[in-house]
Amino acid sequence: MKFTIAREALLKPVQAVIGVVERRQTMPILSNLLLAAEADRLTVIGTDLEVELAASVPLECDDGGEVTVPGRKLLDICRALPDGATVQVSLEKERLLLKSGRSRFSLSTLPAAEFPVIEDIQARHHFAVPQQALRELLDRTHFSMAQQDVRYYLNGLLLEMADGKLRAVATDGHRLALAEVEAAIGDAPAQQVIVPRKGVLEMQRLLGDVEEPAEVETGANHIRVRVGDLRLTSKLVDGRFPDYDRVIPKDGDKTLRADRQLMRDSLGRAAILSNEKYKGVRLHLDGQAVRIQAHNPEQEEAEDEFEAEYQGGELEIGFNVTYLLEALSAVDGEDVILKLSDANSSCLIIDPASEAHRYVVMPMRL
Repeated sequence: MKFTIAREALLKPVQAVIGVVERRQTMPILSNLLLAAEADRLTVIGTDLEVELAASVPLECDDGGEVTVPGRKLLDICRALPDGATVQVSLEKERLLLKSGRSRFSLSTLPAAEFPVIEDIQARHHFAVPQQALRELLDRTHFSMAQQDVRYYLNGLLLEMADGKLRAVATDGHRLALAEVEAAIGDAPAQQVIVPRKGVLEMQRLLGDVEEPAEVETGANHIRVRVGDLRLTSKLVDGRFPDYDRVIPKDGDKTLRADRQLMRDSLGRAAILSNEKYKGVRLHLDGQAVRIQAHNPEQEEAEDEFEAEYQGGELEIGFNVTYLLEALSAVDGEDVILKLSDANSSCLIIDPASEAHRYVVMPMRL
């Protein structure tokens, strides 16, 4: 392997994939990045066995080849070199040599044959969706994923392809977030896949706020997303996601319509003195205004009030204030609608401007 490359051209793909490389690894090769040099392109790949990231840049290569090198050290070297520098890279006696100006680095390597690359994912679905739309889908739902739940299928996000729509659903058992976008997914049969937490977070980093398409492939065990010269491949969670449609309340006979920002600010103020562990607040609803109360084990109390349109009988109900605030942050419109039944039933939060985004929050006993 032998090639010459601009420092910026080498830094870009290394930075793009390094996020997937864990600092502490049980397998030494997983701390490494795979460098694959071909006649016209350099591909850099990182993996933690769950998520794989690959980035490519154009290259004029003297002699192709593949090798793995310590990822963090390669990144630090690229960052430390001056702007506009040229780097000469060559492989000599199981060492990768990097020369630039008066600087010279010799890195240890491990054989490329030992690096676990995911080749063919045996795709069942293949479709394109604007990056902006896919990122928005993830941004509006990812916060409801569980963290380290024994029900492992909740530690991820459901992507469902059906009826010309791409739908994302996340739940931790106490709340649920659902969002959907139109997508040209063709005539393939409906499919549900569960993307693990790390795959979702890396996908969010990968996707830009642009209309350019992201190409998505889903197989039985993997999902692959391509954006320009970047490719993400993630294992899927093997499990059955709950029937989310049954969780969404259908019969709320009480309706609260409020200014979204007004409600957020009011909840945020009351939350200051809520119990640090349980984050509970109590909402008192009647015809004129909504009163929010919070207290904590130190006997401290907070009370706040905001005006809202409310239809229904008088109601007192408790919620985890963080769950309400995160749902309200994911809603776009100026107003927000809450559908409620009673103190023991879940609350449905709707964006009046778009029925495509829905949030369910279970009540708390306070």
